[in-house]
Amino acid sequence: MKVFVTGATGFIGTAIVQELLGAGHEVVGLARSDASAAALKQLGVAAHRGDLSDIESLTAGARMCDGVIHTAFNHDFSQYEANAKADQRALEAIALAIEGTNKPLVATSGTTVLAADRMGHETHEPSPDAPGIIRAASEVVLTAAKRGVRVSVVRLPPSVHGQGDHGFVPALIDVARRTGVASYVGDGSNRWPAVHRLDAARLFRLALEKAAPGSRLHGVAEQGVPMREIAQAIGDGLGIPVRSISAAEAAGHFGWMAFFVGINNTTSSELTQQSLGWQPQNIGLLEDMLTSAYFA
Repeated sequence: MKVFVTGATGFIGTAIVQELLGAGHEVVGLARSDASAAALKQLGVAAHRGDLSDIESLTAGARMCDGVIHTAFNHDFSQYEANAKADQRALEAIALAIEGTNKPLVATSGTTVLAADRMGHETHEPSPDAPGIIRAASEVVLTAAKRGVRVSVVRLPPSVHGQGDHGFVPALIDVARRTGVASYVGDGSNRWPAVHRLDAARLFRLALEKAAPGSRLHGVAEQGVPMREIAQAIGDGLGIPVRSISAAEAAGHFGWMAFFVGINNTTSSELTQQSLGWQPQNIGLLEDMLTSAYFA
């Protein structure tokens, strides 16, 4: 297939591009700048100029290709709700452009749209009181399955780890470096699911190739890594003490990260693995933290 990939130069997007090329697909990447276009050229893919606010460009990119993988997202948490709405508009435009064609469209959401008081499964709808419910705006695109789009959504966990990670775990490491202590909230038993970026990339390819219309898929290799163990890995990696802090102390200690540090987000990918034959193969989060460049 000729595949239009948004976010193709990002942490996950670059892995997806390599996965697609390795499987024999052709890739066209969305480029919002000359630097992005140059990076795409280095990856060996064609650049299509535009950005998430350029609906005409998104529409043209989708129409010229046989399928779409959408991973681009503005992660500025000071404008999180507005960015989620912008993502929804972009997805709706892409879906409208390929309506009635049965082309695949793979969108991206997060496991934090699920309720925190139970194991999250693919069949579970986003919960109104979920910690990351704002991100569920992207899942509205699943309604396009009724209009001739083979649309699916991959929910990614808080930690998508691997070489080049610049997400939540590096942010926690930065806090620990600044404060001189690796901390967790309460007893640290709350859990984050995790997946290696290369395993996530393979899931996106499989979703493109064979996910059923309207599928919710979970890009989860580890159902839940205790935050206490993540903090211990950070402490070991930096050679600093590890300690518990109270929920009341969290905001002052972690800043914008406080909300995420305390969430419990255990999530299953059993149905995803069964339906697509996806089997995570790479190392887990804790091993990755201690064997890669997280503490360089």
